Order: sequence, then structure tokens, then C-alpha cells
Amino acid sequence: MDLCGKITIEVGIQVPAAKFFDFSTKQLHNAKNICGRVQEAKLHEGDEWHSNDSVKQWTSVVGGKTTIYQERIEVIDEENKLVRFKVFDDDINEHYKDLKVTLEVSEKNDERGCVKWTIEYEKINEEVEAPYGFVELLDITTKDIVIHLLKA
Repeated sequence: MDLCGKITIEVGIQVPAAKFFDFSTKQLHNAKNICGRVQEAKLHEGDEWHSNDSVKQWTSVVGGKTTIYQERIEVIDEENKLVRFKVFDDDINEHYKDLKVTLEVSEKNDERGCVKWTIEYEKINEEVEAPYGFVELLDITTKDIVIHLLKA
């Protein structure tokens, strides 16, 4: 059994890709107010929420249980609408040596886009399940953000 893996999901969105990407890179701190599974989000280290040297701490429902984890932006590529996050902390490190989440947003047309989430992981041992709870969290959170952006 492999300890490393990659999971990718794509979610069609009814808003322009640029609008979703802008929210994800400049307003993600508001997710706690609009996403049912995000219970808390706070700046843990650094001065600016959306910079590469800042660490954010999240409390979310992952796989049916409340999970506290931290995340740091590793890459923001505005031109290709791509962001890569490193996810870590005690709850995560119990199961994974490495957990990275990549967001890619692409245009379908002027009013629709596609969100692609890729989770790359290395489990600490073979008994650990792949991070399907995070896949579910990202899927539901994407839909919550779209509903919010449609109202805005």
C-alpha cells in the first residue's frame, strides 16, 4: 500500500473564475461567516492574512469531527489563478507527514468557472486513511462560497 497519494476534485461554479479566485486570495478570512463547516479562522502568525509568511489557524468540521489545523500559503500565481497551501498542526501531523492543497480556478465562459482542488499527501503509516474528509470539506466550502458570491 502506498503512503503517498493525490486526490483531485473539480467543482463547476456559477460565478466567474476571477471572482472566486479573488475571494480565495483576498477574502478567505470571511469563510467562517459563510461556510457552515468552518467554525473559526484566525491569523496565528504574521501581519497580513493573505501573505506567504502568515500562518492561519482554522477550526473546521473534517470527516464529521471538529479539527484544528494551520495553513500557510506556499504559492500564489495570479496569472494562472492558482494557490498552494501547506496544511499542518497537531491534528494533521498525527496522520500525515505532508499535506498540501492546491486550488486552481479556470474560466468556462464569462459567467461560469471551474474550481479544481488537488490534495497531495504522505501518510505516517498504512493504517491512515487518505484525507477524504478534507475533500468533502473543500467541496462543500466551494459551494458555500459560490452561494455567497451569487448574493454579493
